[in-house]
Amino acid sequence: MTSQRGDVPRTQRRPISAATHEALHLLAGAHGHRRSRPAPGAQPDTMAIAADAAAPQIEWLRFTRDTVEETAVEDLDVLRDALGSDTVDWIHVTGFGDENRLRALAEIFGIHPLALADVVNIPQRAKFDDYGNHQLTILRMARIADREIELQQLSLVTGDGWVITFEEHAGGVFDPVRARIHLNDSTVRGEGADFLAYALIDAVIDGFFPVMDTLSDMLEDLEEAAIGDPEPHTLARIHAVRRLLIRLARSQRQQRDALLALSREQDSPFGDSVRPYLRDVLDHAIHVLETIESLREMTVGVMDIYLSSVSNRTNDVMMTLTVMATLFIPLTFIVGVYGMNFNMPEFHWRWGYVAVWCLMVTVTVCLLAWFRWRGWLGTRHRRSRDEEDS
Repeated sequence: MTSQRGDVPRTQRRPISAATHEALHLLAGAHGHRRSRPAPGAQPDTMAIAADAAAPQIEWLRFTRDTVEETAVEDLDVLRDALGSDTVDWIHVTGFGDENRLRALAEIFGIHPLALADVVNIPQRAKFDDYGNHQLTILRMARIADREIELQQLSLVTGDGWVITFEEHAGGVFDPVRARIHLNDSTVRGEGADFLAYALIDAVIDGFFPVMDTLSDMLEDLEEAAIGDPEPHTLARIHAVRRLLIRLARSQRQQRDALLALSREQDSPFGDSVRPYLRDVLDHAIHVLETIESLREMTVGVMDIYLSSVSNRTNDVMMTLTVMATLFIPLTFIVGVYGMNFNMPEFHWRWGYVAVWCLMVTVTVCLLAWFRWRGWLGTRHRRSRDEEDS
C-alpha cells in the first residue's frame, strides 16, 4: 500500500514548539534505552522480563470477508479456536509482565522458545527467522507521542491463518489497520493472514515518515538558530538529533535487510499475490533510510554553520577590542610624551592645552574613519563580500 505523501510548503507546516525541541533531550528515556536481556551464559530460551513490566493485555480480532469480531482475551484456551479455522485471526499482545501467560500463549500456537525469547528480550536487531510452521519478524517502530520521539520493538509471528503481534507498550501504530479491518470494503478482509501481516509491517514502516518530517523541521529551525543564536543549548540539540539519526539509520538498515529477506525467501509466509505489496514496503523502507542519511548530512552542515557563527562572533569581539586598543595607542603616546615633558605648551602658549586635546580628538576621528573605510568597522566590508559571493 503506497503512502500518499506530498511535499508540504514550509509556510504550511505546523510550527515546531519549544516542547517538541525539548523532547530531543528525552530520547534516551525508558522506551529508547530500556534493555531486558538475560545474564551472560544463560540458557538460550531464557526470558529476561523487567520487574516493572506491565501484565500482558491480549486482544483477539478475527474476520472473514463478511464478518469481523474483536474481543479481549482473559482465558487463553479460547484462542485454540483460531487454529485450523476458516477465519483470519490477529492476536495482539501488549506487555510482557507475565512469563507464564506468554509461554502458555506460545504453547497454544506452537511458537518456538527461541522466537518467544527474541520477542521478550529487547532490543533485538530487525530480522526474519523461519521456524517451519511459523515465522518471526522483528521490526523497530518510531512515532511521536507525549511530546517525545519514541522508539520501540515490534514483533510479528505469522502462521497458517493467524498473526500474533507483540509490543512492550501500547503504541497505536496498528490502529489504522484495525480501522481498515472494521470497514466493510476493506481489502484486508478479502485476503489471508499474509496480507494482514503485510498491512501491519506497512503501518510500522510508514510510521517513520511523520518522525522524519518532524526531524527535518527541527533541523531547519536549528539551522536558523545556529545562524542567529549560536548558544550552547543549540549545540546540545544538534548533537541530540545526530545521535537519534545514528540510531535510526542503524535500525533502518537492519529493517531493510529483513524486508529484503522476506520478499526473496522461498519459505516466506507471503504468497505470490502479496509479494508485490511487500516490495512496495521495501521501497518505503529504502526511502526512509535515504531520508535519514540525508538528514545526517544536514546535521553536519548545521554543525559547521554553528561553529562558523561562533567563530564569527569571536572575531567580532576580538575586532572590537583591537579597535579600542588601537585607538588608545596614539593617545597614550601623546599624553606620555606630553606628561613627561616639563616644558609644557601652555606655559608658553595660551591655547597649548586645548591644542593637545584637539590633536588627540583629530587622531581618534581619523583612525575611526580609516577603520571604517578599510571595512573593519560597520557593515561595509560584509556587504561587499556578500555582493562578491552573489
